[in-house]
Amino acid sequence: MPPCEGDQRTILGIRFFLGTAIQAVEKVRQGGLLVVPAAPALKDLGTNASYREALLNADLAIADSAFMVMVWNRLQGDSIRRLSGLEYLRELLKQPDVQQPGNCLWIMAGPASAERNLAWLAKQGITVPDDCVYMAPMYGERTIDDAPLVAMIDRIRPQHVLLTVGGGTQERLGLYLKRNLSYLPAIHCIGAAIAFLSGDQVRIPAWADRLYLGWLYRSVSEPRRYVPRYWAARKLLYLLIRYRDRLPVGHA
Repeated sequence: MPPCEGDQRTILGIRFFLGTAIQAVEKVRQGGLLVVPAAPALKDLGTNASYREALLNADLAIADSAFMVMVWNRLQGDSIRRLSGLEYLRELLKQPDVQQPGNCLWIMAGPASAERNLAWLAKQGITVPDDCVYMAPMYGERTIDDAPLVAMIDRIRPQHVLLTVGGGTQERLGLYLKRNLSYLPAIHCIGAAIAFLSGDQVRIPAWADRLYLGWLYRSVSEPRRYVPRYWAARKLLYLLIRYRDRLPVGHA
């Protein structure tokens, strides 16, 4: 039988939440770090200590990786359901407290992405004040130190902080904020999910997301960028076969 803890499943040492998107939103709404690990980053779980630490110290991890879910179910005879970051974000943006101006701080990957994302949010009736948008700098691969961001969040004290930077970095940034803020907001590591809605990246229809085809849409839209990334993620298969529910520390 697969390792099971109520509404969770331990995969590669990480406790993944198995509930619905609205249940995940409710669990993190009052404060906590939510992470959405994807296969291209999960493959480095054994060697990337800071990324591993972020996942282990998150308050909620959702099983966004279709590859991980399919392999796990096959290996373990299990039937867990994938909960994608895109599905989670769609539900999150329906919430009145998220739609309230000034109640969310958005950490954007760059000015161009921010412009598209904010324009899309405005079309959905979600107004984001200028002082609730932060442009992420280039963070180091090992340590993250962003005192201006901490000061900004502590001054505004939003209920929600949404991170739209890349996987492998946003989880570490989320843990840094959790440990350094004077209070604990709901920290959502949504990554590229909003880009699939805003057009900053290829738009992924809800039906394609449900059928685990998001990777294909991204690969077709920018093959030079995404095909090597997803091809490298095949290393995750070996980790799942060898370690199953155990944490793969020190394995390349």
